[in-house]
Amino acid sequence: MATAVAPVASSQARPPGYYVRQRLLRNTPAMLGLGFIVLCTLVALLGYWILPDNSPSANNGLVQLQKEAPGFSATILRLPLLDSGRVAGNPLRTWWAGKAPRYQEIPIASYQVQGDSLYTQPYQNHSALADHPQTYPLTAVAGRTGTAAELAATVPQDNIVHRTYWLGTDKAGRDELSRLLLGTRVSLGIGLVAVLISVLLGMLIGAVAGYVGGWVDSLLLGLMTVVWSIPGIMLVIAISLALDSKGVWTSFVAVGLTMWVDVARVVRGQMLSLREKTFVEAGRVLGLSQSRLIWRHLLPNMTGPLIVLATSNFAAAILLEAGLSFLGLGVQPPAPSWGLMVNEGFQLLGTEAGLWLTLLPGLAISLLVLSFNLLGNGLRDAYDPKTPLV
Repeated sequence: MATAVAPVASSQARPPGYYVRQRLLRNTPAMLGLGFIVLCTLVALLGYWILPDNSPSANNGLVQLQKEAPGFSATILRLPLLDSGRVAGNPLRTWWAGKAPRYQEIPIASYQVQGDSLYTQPYQNHSALADHPQTYPLTAVAGRTGTAAELAATVPQDNIVHRTYWLGTDKAGRDELSRLLLGTRVSLGIGLVAVLISVLLGMLIGAVAGYVGGWVDSLLLGLMTVVWSIPGIMLVIAISLALDSKGVWTSFVAVGLTMWVDVARVVRGQMLSLREKTFVEAGRVLGLSQSRLIWRHLLPNMTGPLIVLATSNFAAAILLEAGLSFLGLGVQPPAPSWGLMVNEGFQLLGTEAGLWLTLLPGLAISLLVLSFNLLGNGLRDAYDPKTPLV
């Protein structure tokens, strides 16, 4: 006698994470924000490898080319430096800190090779002082010896380049595009470090306060209230003074130490509602330690709110760093911080160059912060089970 076979269910049970991903993928603004964040992350990771000016901090300034408009092109004469042969071409070192210059660069308006010499007419822009024509021996330009005919044929190809500054130059004659791209590393780096510090510290303090309760909760809640009442800029100034430094890493740590209260308050509130749940009582009955209950069973249930809060803190950290750098309290020159670049352009407002030198880094800050806010809103809706799958 044949046995009856139970019908197979037409749809399989899906884990909650599947529906979170589906709701997020269907949120067009959030995906656009995520795409821009991924693009900025790739630029930050590639760093000096993709910059037109890969000198340290993209700080190769040519004063003759200062405050030029976007799309400007120039002819550059490159003279070998005396120690250029000893410069190591380590790709990893270039990625981390840039490549030391191998040439002295001189903008020229025109050139002419006659005999064994190169005659140049200096470049003259709207803000540079007039200069006299210069004459260079071909051997000095090429950095090697040879006949006049050989050097005359190779010098124009090897030592004279035509360079386009797609976003113009700043008041020091530096490539604005290179500094803008390198600024993504500073902004995303400070956001990442600030989020890691704030999330780890906030989770620790909030979990202990919410789970233990009693006088411990009152003490930690009072600490949160005091820190909450102090403006973030004042805290960063105090931390910088305590560390006696205003470098890049000090800014990273200082911004992170000012943002943990948001995370701690959320974790504390979630912990107060979860600690009376049945699975927590079962863990206590089984003899699980408090630390294991907190880190292995309670905190994983807060993943959604913590991810949403981390994205909002990322945007807030970028804005705070930009404001501090604008005031001269964050990243110090010549590092290409977007806030510092806005300040440099702000000092030139009223001039022809002031508009784009202020607008370009300001637009970069706005787009990156907007992208994180859109992603945060999308994650909030994705983790909400009431949001329908359209």
